[in-house]
Amino acid sequence: MSAMFRITLPDGSVREVAPGTTPADVAAAIGPGLAKAALAARIDGQVRDLNRPFEGDTNLALVTAKDEADALELVRHDLAHVMAEAVQHLFPGTQITFGPATDDGFYYDFAPKDRQFTEDDLPAIEAEMRRIIARNEPFTREVWSREQLIETWTKQGETFKAEWAAELPDGEELTIYRQGQWLDMCRGPHMASTGKLDPNAFKLTRVSGAYWRGDQKNAMLSRIYGTGWLNKKQLDQHLFMLEEAAKRDHRKIGAEMDLFHLQSEAQGSVFWHPKGFILWRQLEAYMRRRLDAADYAEVKTPQLMDAKQWEQSGHWGKYRENMFVVPDEVPNTEDEGQVLSGEGDLMALKPMNCPAHVLIFKQGIKSYRDLPIRMAEFGCCHRNEPHGALHGIMRVRQFTQDDAHIFVREDQLVDEVRKFCELLDSVYKHLGFDSYAIKLALRPEKRFGSEAMWDWAEQSLRDAVAATGRDTAEYGWEELPGEGAFYAPKLEFHLTDAIGRTWQVGTIQTDTVLPERLDASYVGEDGNRHRPIMLHRAILGTFERFIGILIEHHAGRFPLWLSPVQAVVATIVSDADDYADEVAATLRKAGIRVETDLRNEKINYKVREHSVAKVPVLLVVGKREAEEGKVAVRRLGSQAQEFVTVDEIVARLRDEATPPDLR
Repeated sequence: MSAMFRITLPDGSVREVAPGTTPADVAAAIGPGLAKAALAARIDGQVRDLNRPFEGDTNLALVTAKDEADALELVRHDLAHVMAEAVQHLFPGTQITFGPATDDGFYYDFAPKDRQFTEDDLPAIEAEMRRIIARNEPFTREVWSREQLIETWTKQGETFKAEWAAELPDGEELTIYRQGQWLDMCRGPHMASTGKLDPNAFKLTRVSGAYWRGDQKNAMLSRIYGTGWLNKKQLDQHLFMLEEAAKRDHRKIGAEMDLFHLQSEAQGSVFWHPKGFILWRQLEAYMRRRLDAADYAEVKTPQLMDAKQWEQSGHWGKYRENMFVVPDEVPNTEDEGQVLSGEGDLMALKPMNCPAHVLIFKQGIKSYRDLPIRMAEFGCCHRNEPHGALHGIMRVRQFTQDDAHIFVREDQLVDEVRKFCELLDSVYKHLGFDSYAIKLALRPEKRFGSEAMWDWAEQSLRDAVAATGRDTAEYGWEELPGEGAFYAPKLEFHLTDAIGRTWQVGTIQTDTVLPERLDASYVGEDGNRHRPIMLHRAILGTFERFIGILIEHHAGRFPLWLSPVQAVVATIVSDADDYADEVAATLRKAGIRVETDLRNEKINYKVREHSVAKVPVLLVVGKREAEEGKVAVRRLGSQAQEFVTVDEIVARLRDEATPPDLR
């Protein structure tokens, strides 16, 4: 008789089972409720198929819908396979490529036989997916050889899959998964059968083009996206969020409010209109006041630096593909001949400010008494992002960071990070974000520095957050193994917006590598040279992206102090034009950003137009208001109207328009 396997359950109990036993068998032995609820198994920490036999003694935890992250990953992976089968059934001759799960769903790339897919095809594909789910086909795992894979895909006319299979490494276990007669190369895991999926908990959302293997030189494929959830309630919540997100799209609202525009002549750069730049300036002025109060010194550093400087800092080797490189030579102005000779030394537009800040630190001798030195810069940077990755003002090539670097001694680090956390907390709350999570990104596999340095740096960040009382579930405190930068661990700050989306914006990270590479030092109390620790930190991240987040969070309805236009005085009749100008002048003198609307249009038309432009306060004036020295006040989003004196509305708006740090 074969030796029995010892299976240790989460409660510490041990069950002995015969070879060939599966996690599904263990679940059934525990009880019918668990057998029904189990979706997969976690074997020694790794999620695997419920029906895959044990291979030896192991720790077992059964995955159910309560393990939401694992369950959603399984559901979305299964739905991708079901969608691929549905597409190939409805459109014979379509080839499959890859179909992964994503953060909120799944997609699959197809090579159609006759034409690219469109969104008109999605309802039929959804209906076919539901038929496959209803068939309750088991997902079965098989181990194949590379030759078997190549032969099968070639025979089926799956040229893309055959190409990929031919490149798989020798000696690796290669698996396919079947659902009925349909199969695909896949590492798994999957749930027990298609019937475990809720047929009402998914929706196909859109179609786009994608190049085979991400290379524009290769064939264009049709990518079909879907979103998938555990149940219909989750799906409905997600679709509502998507609908809200579409309404709040910063590109749409930015156009309605006349804040900015983008165009192909400057890919990835923003054309800020006067109103948009008012918003920028208000945010920048607020941040500058906060930095001044926190004892930061503001600096300004060059856009272009010699490539040798980037080589010394280490960015040239690790970041060059994202840098705009510029030859240091005068271009040829003649019609004939090359514009550039190619012989000039290379320079680069800065993708970040940190090396330049170290160069400022190195000017003159620094003493231990001078530290901490807090150096801030609203620095314009450039990164060579691929065209396909650009997204409105959220992902751009030219951007301005609210960047700062703090040079500290070891004994100052915890207190300095604590102060930063408290400043960041105050800024986020002033800007309307009451909820954010703090994550500690720990050492990656490839890194600089000793283990002792990493131990110390990670613990210092833990201690700093603990000192603020924010290492709690309320602040979403979490440690993320392997996600630190190659030179340092970092704290990440993830904002939650008005519709529940999260945005990683702020960060602070320790760095002992760059001061070493660029030979930065200070004279210690012992008279010897010591390396400072460099804290890289940002609160907003970049102005462009943060303004995009602000637009979507507030849906364009900014708090009054940030609103580009704080009030509009609109006339009902032309006889009130002079009075409207007087009211506007009084408001302007009080520091209110105000415009007048004296057009010969009906007042309801004016109200609608200024509502679309998200003007927070509309002051309507006619003959009656002019005679009584009053205004009719309409607030954005309200049908109510009140009549008040000009002095009263000036006092109210002046208080509301005062930035929160000045109240």
